[in-house]
Amino acid sequence: MTKAFSVGIGLTNECNLRCAHCYRSDMVVERLTRSDVRTVCDAVTVGSMNLGVGENGLHAEYRGILDDLAARGIKTSITSNGLSVHTLADGQLTRFHSVELSLDFPTEREHDAFRGAGNWRTVVAALERCAGLGVPVTVTAVMMTINYLRLPALARVAAGFGANLRVNVYQPSRTNRFTLTYEEFWDGFRGLAAATRLIATTEPVLAGVLGLADFSGPGCGRSTVRVAPDGRVMPCTYWPGSRLTIADLARVGVDIVEANEFVDARRTPAACAGCPCRGGCAGRRALTGQADAADPYCPFARGDRIVLDWERAASQDLPKVGSACTTVVSGL
Repeated sequence: MTKAFSVGIGLTNECNLRCAHCYRSDMVVERLTRSDVRTVCDAVTVGSMNLGVGENGLHAEYRGILDDLAARGIKTSITSNGLSVHTLADGQLTRFHSVELSLDFPTEREHDAFRGAGNWRTVVAALERCAGLGVPVTVTAVMMTINYLRLPALARVAAGFGANLRVNVYQPSRTNRFTLTYEEFWDGFRGLAAATRLIATTEPVLAGVLGLADFSGPGCGRSTVRVAPDGRVMPCTYWPGSRLTIADLARVGVDIVEANEFVDARRTPAACAGCPCRGGCAGRRALTGQADAADPYCPFARGDRIVLDWERAASQDLPKVGSACTTVVSGL
């Protein structure tokens, strides 16, 4: 059977917002071409594709690229601050398998103070439009030092639009300003467990604590391919220092997983041998310069015992879960 990859791709690093926690580079404008995207799709079997990084609707070939993906029958999702949704006609929008819209706080005042005036209403309008068209929609948030206790309230906001909440843990790719402490990380998930139902998680230390039988380990280095707007190919969207390019992907195809970057991403440190978290998040370890150490949020490495009382929700078809260390919940 041909191996299918979860592909994450950023058409451009351009964005109409300048969020303090964003990991995208913005010193120069970087864009993939429509031909680049076709090359990626020809090089590997794409099981699903998520458009992320910058605001893809600012790319001049955005609609044409979406046409190409639809013609190939690729299950496509997008992560947006709302702009990329509003630039599409209804017929184009309904082709998405799912739409993710970014909110990091549960109130307009808090969110706009962080992301920019007017963005809350832009996101809400996009949520309402997707709901009206029957497009599956998710609210996406980054768990940070400034909002980790506000996520249960945000899950309730998402549920009001019939949406799940997907939570990424902040990664210190540009600044440590929003990096959670060990205690904040687990307090954040403890609060979510009390207020939501768990749909799925690929956050390795969380899956390890929950003892999820269906967790086979993170996909980074195994079944995910990330392509940045500058054409770099990575096993994880946060992976530092990758020298791989789209040309390399075109040359070796599925054997890209044998490149050093991918091998390193799936390697379990000796410190984590036999650990239920299966080595934790490789990208997080690499960003902190401790690739051979245990995940900083792993309780097993500390001899700590974390207990979360989490009710499971029905499973759903969520392509993004396969391409990132992330957690999806539904409000009670």
